[in-house]
Amino acid sequence: MSSVAVLTQESFNEHRSGLLPEKKAAGAGPNAGEEEDALPTYKDAFPPLPEKAASPESTQETSNAWTAKIRPIKSSIITQVFHVPLEERKYKDINQFGEGDQAKVCVDIMHKTGAHLELSLAKDQGLSIMVSGKLDAVMKARKEIVSRLQTQASATVAIPKEHHRFVIGKNGEKLQELELKTATKIQIPRPDDTSNQIKISGTREGLEKAKHEILLISAEQDKRAVERVNIDKVYHPFITGAYNKLVGEMTQETGARINVPPPSVNKTEIVITGEKEQVAIAVAMIKKIYEEKKKNATTIAVEVKKSQHKYVIGPKGNTLQEILDRTGVSVEIPPSDSSSETVILRGEPDRLGQALTEVYAKANSYTVSSVTAPSWLHRFIIGKKGQNLAKITQQMPKVHIEFTEGEDKITLEGPTKDVQIVQGQIEAIVIDLVNRMDYAEISVDPKFHRHLIGKGGANINRIKELHKVTVRIPPDNEKSTLIRIEGDPLGVQEAKNELLELASRMENERTKDLIIEQRFHRAIIGQKGERIKEVRDKFPEVIINFPDPAQKSDIVQLRGPRTEVEKCSKFMQKIVAEMVENSFSVSVPIFKQFHRNIIGKGGSNIKKIREETNTKIDLPAENNNSEMIIITGKKANCEAARVRILAIQKELANIAEMEVSIPSKLHNSLIGSKGRLVRAIMEECGGVLPTTIFLLQKLLLT
Repeated sequence: MSSVAVLTQESFNEHRSGLLPEKKAAGAGPNAGEEEDALPTYKDAFPPLPEKAASPESTQETSNAWTAKIRPIKSSIITQVFHVPLEERKYKDINQFGEGDQAKVCVDIMHKTGAHLELSLAKDQGLSIMVSGKLDAVMKARKEIVSRLQTQASATVAIPKEHHRFVIGKNGEKLQELELKTATKIQIPRPDDTSNQIKISGTREGLEKAKHEILLISAEQDKRAVERVNIDKVYHPFITGAYNKLVGEMTQETGARINVPPPSVNKTEIVITGEKEQVAIAVAMIKKIYEEKKKNATTIAVEVKKSQHKYVIGPKGNTLQEILDRTGVSVEIPPSDSSSETVILRGEPDRLGQALTEVYAKANSYTVSSVTAPSWLHRFIIGKKGQNLAKITQQMPKVHIEFTEGEDKITLEGPTKDVQIVQGQIEAIVIDLVNRMDYAEISVDPKFHRHLIGKGGANINRIKELHKVTVRIPPDNEKSTLIRIEGDPLGVQEAKNELLELASRMENERTKDLIIEQRFHRAIIGQKGERIKEVRDKFPEVIINFPDPAQKSDIVQLRGPRTEVEKCSKFMQKIVAEMVENSFSVSVPIFKQFHRNIIGKGGSNIKKIREETNTKIDLPAENNNSEMIIITGKKANCEAARVRILAIQKELANIAEMEVSIPSKLHNSLIGSKGRLVRAIMEECGGVLPTTIFLLQKLLLT
């Protein structure tokens, strides 16, 4: 669209296609004149505003008339909605990279302030935050939101040093109130610091509000002349000028300080401070500009899609300032929390056409497009640590790329030409990935997930490395059965089969506890674990766990496939039964001097007895006075070994043997307490060795 010098009836019709895209220019024909007459006139489309807006006083009176009849009901709970523009969002890629951190921040703010937060993403990709709670809690939450979810900027404002204490207030209350109200951090120099600069940090909007409030406080304390002029808000841009050039020139020319409320502060009062003459000149200049614009400026109201408003505004409002600078026309955009799409242009009639052209050009300079891509491929498109995406965004930094979780599309937003280039690059990546990538999903009970992962991720890492795939196992808190495998088609299939096989084995797995007396554990394990190794080799799929000796537990745990566990259990029970059977022991008293004969030359006698009777025979050490030889094994084998040992003793000495029948019920009395009576007989008779044989109910004397 070409620039238009004057917006007349004819030029308006040229712009009409942009305002009413659904209607087309009438074609030539006999009815053309009628259709032309049906077109709205310039005044019909853009009626002039009333000469004088309703005064605040009349509005106040009306309000009072209504409110006087109804007593206001004050609620202790309030709700406010705060908007964070896209360019000021700290976590921009909410769906992929920032969601976890952003959620944690919000939860922390709720705990810290007691307010309730709800987040939503606006169409313009800005962040809308609804905060509910008590007023104090909401204000504190707002301050936290600004500092933790919004990017921060800083600015300084200079006021006389003697005014600083009024900004601080009694016990710092004024400063605290100001920080809460503007959601900023305000740093005031210490009393011993000669600087008059007050530093403000926060959002761009917050900085403007805080700066305005500080200048107002200073103006109130200024002993020089102070003048307050009420100017309709819509005319403030003409007084400040583009980039505040005009107000700066007036300040420099008059020497007065002029404080115009920023666009974000809904106030009409402009405060001028300085020497009396300076203030008077500045007031006159401001009123002159106001009267001229009020008299000569007209307006155009056009409809621009809400999603395109941000392009008309530009980063930090720069585009609005550019249009104002080039055309002298102010562009009024409805607030972000308003559903209105009406944009108002205000200025000299002969400049409105050019401004309208620029508004449309800016609105249409950006476009939104999308690329179809399976959602499971998104992270491959993004690349490890965002490397793939970074290559694209570095070349086209003005293009915003958004991946929506669960949706098979990628949204692109930015300058039209740049978006087209980025779209082509991403489409090429998608085609390549679709051709060489595949995925599979399997369902596995969550209780087996940690076994699939293995200790320290050993199992799953081995599978990933072997098959060159990525495997996503859901975390425990999701309680999901779905495991996703992505990568090369062949690798995906092989990894899928292996995981399913592992899962099947685990589903068929059982755990069984065997009760085995702890005194047998060492024997089952064997020297250096040799005996238990034989068991494990026999049942390789069964995991055998012995308790720590310090636990003094009798439970030995078996885990593995059901059938193998049962076989292993029976085998170990058989081993234990044999140990119990072979653990019978008997003590044989043999004169000390005959022990070496029992042993034989080179241990030949005792070795022969051990092998032939399959028993364990322990003799006391040579320096031990004990005469008892202990035989361990099966009961019958122990008895056979005992007989053979006693036979050797008989051959070596003139020993007689005599059997005396004594009822078994008298055996205990005969033995005496702790064997005292029997020992007394042995000492008194000398060389007599009585042995009690309960089954025969006889007392054998040898």
